[in-house]
Amino acid sequence: MLQGTLTPDQMSSIFGSMSVACWLVVYTPQIWENYQLKSGDGLSVAFVVLWLLGDLTGLLGAVMAKLVPTVIVLAIYYTLCDVVLLAQVYYYRQIRLRARRDSISPAARAAATESSPLILPADPNPPPAQPKPLLPPHLLWLEYPLLIAFVLLAGAGAWYLEIQATPDVSIPENPGPGQGGHGSDGVEFEWKSQLLGWSSAVLYFGSRIPQIIHNFRTRCAGLSLALFFFTITGNLTYSASILAPSLDPKYILANASWLAGALLTVFLDIFVMAQFAVYGWQDKKRAQEGKGLQHDEEEDSALAT
Repeated sequence: MLQGTLTPDQMSSIFGSMSVACWLVVYTPQIWENYQLKSGDGLSVAFVVLWLLGDLTGLLGAVMAKLVPTVIVLAIYYTLCDVVLLAQVYYYRQIRLRARRDSISPAARAAATESSPLILPADPNPPPAQPKPLLPPHLLWLEYPLLIAFVLLAGAGAWYLEIQATPDVSIPENPGPGQGGHGSDGVEFEWKSQLLGWSSAVLYFGSRIPQIIHNFRTRCAGLSLALFFFTITGNLTYSASILAPSLDPKYILANASWLAGALLTVFLDIFVMAQFAVYGWQDKKRAQEGKGLQHDEEEDSALAT
């Protein structure tokens, strides 16, 4: 039961539950968007592969550290979601390639030779740039804040229900290395966990770079903005869950790899969101200029008649 002011460990648990809630739904917007567009071309394959390697590193660390089954199950869930994203990318590519092959006439197939190879026609049905929004146009600015607020409240609610169900559960005084505790007591450096932590940090941070480069070509078409809202929120709450118990330098140093992986990734995710904003503004400006040009042409045509 909750009594009085929340302790640092309780605050850490609340932020941790919020982070888990974000990571549980982080893949859903992109998986759904790929399904709507019948295409995964908005994603960089290198982005998903590096993200998958980071999740596999986390899974390995959870198994080696013999963490609670919930953590291991979550790591498996993240890995499976990465696999689903990769499967969508290649599945929809094969579907469109098959459609292009089927559109070739039998005569063209028969005329193809080694010196005159068969050239596939352009994709007759390119995927649309954006799926239908969840809310009406005049309420679109509320879509992402409402989604984030709902998920954060769900995470906090899950923590409260857990506390109510297990009121006698206490947090150990000396948790595992780099996992909590006040001050520097009980905090030690264990090379295996540190190696895995820094490896996952490099993989998560590095995964954003190919996606950013990919966005310069696709202009973020086919990429879910909600994916990055959830990753930013999940990483910020995750970092808060680490820092809430203690700000002792030794404790922070023991957790530096996990903090670096989360906060540096947030920086690049904000860059991706800036790409969304810039390309959206440019597309809107071009659309307005196109309407103005069409209007001028209609006026000139009316005057000429």
